[in-house]
Amino acid sequence: MAGFVSHFTNRLDAKGRVSIPASFRAVLAKDGYEGLYCIASSHSAAVDAGGNDLLAQIQTRLDAFAKLTPDHDALAIALFGASETPKIDGDGRVVISDMIRDHTGITDQVTFAGLGYKFQIWEPERFREHRAEAAKRALAMLSGQVVPAQAQGGLA
Repeated sequence: MAGFVSHFTNRLDAKGRVSIPASFRAVLAKDGYEGLYCIASSHSAAVDAGGNDLLAQIQTRLDAFAKLTPDHDALAIALFGASETPKIDGDGRVVISDMIRDHTGITDQVTFAGLGYKFQIWEPERFREHRAEAAKRALAMLSGQVVPAQAQGGLA
């Protein structure tokens, strides 16, 4: 299966770097993206991360709006202007920036969670809580019940 799968928790080193899981680095390498694209999630305390596949999904959303319009520019600022592109060093590590720390609450450990075309960066305890809620929501969705995102505590 291609894409980001599973989840991993790694510890930050003294310089604030963390090793991206090898399987995730392999997906990024296959994708051909140099480095990492990161944007704070609009609906959870996580940071969305990935490469060309994630950027293509974002661009597809953006392409639905006419260029040089207030709606296009607002979305472009939210999705590209507020993003970061940290470099991955030769040992597969990335520095956890202030933006990532502030949005996620990360202190000394990082959980990487695969979502197929992207992965998310989480503070481990927040990820455990989110995963439990996501499992409930998925079960409700699979059983045909409608569960609005806002009822799950996510942002609109």
